[in-house]
Amino acid sequence: MNGGPSGFNNAPVTRICVIASAIFSVFLGIKGGSNKLGLSYQDIFRNPRLWKLVLSVFAFSSTPEMMFGLYLLYYFRVFERQIGSNKYSVFILFSVIVSLLFEVFAVTLLQDPLANLLTSGPYGLIFASYVPFYFDIPVSTRFRVVGVHLSDKSFIYLAGVQLLLSSWKRSILPGICGILAGSLYRLNLFGIRKAKFPEFIASFFSRLSWPSTGSPRGATSRNVTGSAPSYAGRHVQRTYPAPMVPSTEPSEDAIATLASMGFDRNSARQALVQARNDVNTATNILLEAQSH
Repeated sequence: MNGGPSGFNNAPVTRICVIASAIFSVFLGIKGGSNKLGLSYQDIFRNPRLWKLVLSVFAFSSTPEMMFGLYLLYYFRVFERQIGSNKYSVFILFSVIVSLLFEVFAVTLLQDPLANLLTSGPYGLIFASYVPFYFDIPVSTRFRVVGVHLSDKSFIYLAGVQLLLSSWKRSILPGICGILAGSLYRLNLFGIRKAKFPEFIASFFSRLSWPSTGSPRGATSRNVTGSAPSYAGRHVQRTYPAPMVPSTEPSEDAIATLASMGFDRNSARQALVQARNDVNTATNILLEAQSH
């Protein structure tokens, strides 16, 4: 199961998060500073250090954690494509801040000044993403392995379990805090699901990312508007008595994005035609159709 078209097409915020996390993790690993990351009671209350707090949000402390974590961050770009980069940025900020507050609360309750209680890395964001993954991404394939019923979503869950148990107690607590943060976002606490950043901020982050590779938009536009003579259109109408020519032909990237969420390609194409090639609207149409 993938997150849609390969690469970071229509996912500039995810690209920034993956690259930043990879750079911080590799740099600190080379410098031997990864073992100094993670939060403890002393780091928060007795000797607070802002740099350590920031790095602990982005940098993984070991190579296995980085591999599984970056893969999951990359996969969950499907949500940025679904709700848009602006709202996804709000989701990231909300997940990181709320999960961090839960972690601080947990460390306060444990009150062990000597133990490094929390591992580092974007655990809050990753495990907050499992909440919409569980509720909003349908299963598209089911199969059995040695008598065990699995689905295409099982591999994402297994990767999450591996990451959750990678540092045992130090990683379980941030993972649970991330799930709580994702649950509060889904419950629309303070109307957070409708919140957006100002457009100039969203444009700034879009410019930070490199241009996405993929099918040029111009090709689709030329196919829609076209430069064919008018008599060709009349010839088509005479050949086909009831032509159904949509005003906007759905792009393959949009169809692949919906198909990656578990929807049938034909249903995805029809929904995109009805939604005028808007992926978010088409997703809502398909979800409403499934609920009936």
